Order: sequence, then C-alpha cells, then structure tokens
Amino acid sequence: MALMITDECINCDVCEPECPNQAIYLGVEIYEIDPGKCTECVGHFDEPQCVQVCPVACIPVDPKQVEDRDTLWRKYQRLQMEMKMEIKPVPPA
Repeated sequence: MALMITDECINCDVCEPECPNQAIYLGVEIYEIDPGKCTECVGHFDEPQCVQVCPVACIPVDPKQVEDRDTLWRKYQRLQMEMKMEIKPVPPA
C-alpha cells in the first residue's frame, strides 16, 4: 500500500527528509508521494516515518495503490538493487 498526501497538507517540509526511499517530493501545490518508490518504510522502519512526523495527519494509505507487506518488501529489494546499480565504484587508475 503506497501512501498518499491529501490536500490537507500544509507544506511544512517535515515529511520529505524522513523518507528513506526519496519517494516524497514537492508537487505543484503540495507534497506528493511517488507510489513506485513508497514502501511504507518496509525494509527500513517498522512504521512509515512520514506518517509519524506529519503534524496534520494528512498521509493515509492510497486506496488506488493497495499492496500487501510481501509486495512492499519486494519493492524495497528492487529499489535497493537499483540504488546499488546507480552507485558504481570508480575503478583505480
């Protein structure tokens, strides 16, 4: 289940730096969550960090992106693999 940010968002900027998957970004009017990157912090934390820090409780589960814990775990593993592929070590000269 990817999370979403509702229009109750006050753009307080506390959620974005808490996301370990860099799934949160500033949209046109409010912060948004990329469902392709949101794992609800599975693989990183026991609970979604953005939900924990949000002062207005505007980050519910996105009903259009329902995923079970196993699916979120596989997404986490895929994202970790993609991150490792992006960080390629520089060979010694």
